[in-house]
Amino acid sequence: MASLNDPLAQQLLNGRYIGSLATQRPDGSLHIVAVWFWFDGKQVYIATASRSRKAQNVQANAAAALMIDSRDPAASCGITISGKVDTLTGEATRDPNHRIHTKYMSAAAIADPKVGPVFAVWDDITLRLTPQSVVAWDMRVADQQAFGGSFAKNPDYLLPLER
Repeated sequence: MASLNDPLAQQLLNGRYIGSLATQRPDGSLHIVAVWFWFDGKQVYIATASRSRKAQNVQANAAAALMIDSRDPAASCGITISGKVDTLTGEATRDPNHRIHTKYMSAAAIADPKVGPVFAVWDDITLRLTPQSVVAWDMRVADQQAFGGSFAKNPDYLLPLER
C-alpha cells in the first residue's frame, strides 16, 4: 500500500499525465476511459460532461479507480487510486475544471473561441475522487530487485511503445 504523500505518487499526481478512470456500468461491467485530472493534495478532480458514461456510472455507483502511469518503458511506474466519487455541479465546478483545463491546455488554446469556451460548456460537472486506497509500482525498483538491473543495463530489452 502506498500513500498520496509518497514521492512517486506526488510526481504522478502533480505531473501532466493521462489517467485511466474505471467506473462500473449498471450491468456490472467496467467502463474505463482516459481522463485529464487535477490533484489538490487530498482529492482528485476530473472534469467531464454530465451526460458522459462515467458521470452516469458514478451516479449509480460511487466507487471508482484512477490509474496514472508514466507510459515510459524505460521508467515504467504508476499508481492506482480507489475510492468514492461525488459529483460537483454549478459554481462548484468552476475552479477545479479551470485548473484541469489549464493543466493540459496552453493559454492560446483556452483563449481560442473554438476551444476554451467549448471545453467550459462541455465539461459541465466535476467528479471528485476521495482516495481510500493507493497502490504504486515502479518497474525500475522491480528491475533492481528481481532482474539485477538487467533492463537498466540493456535498454533495448524493452521495445518502444506506439505513439
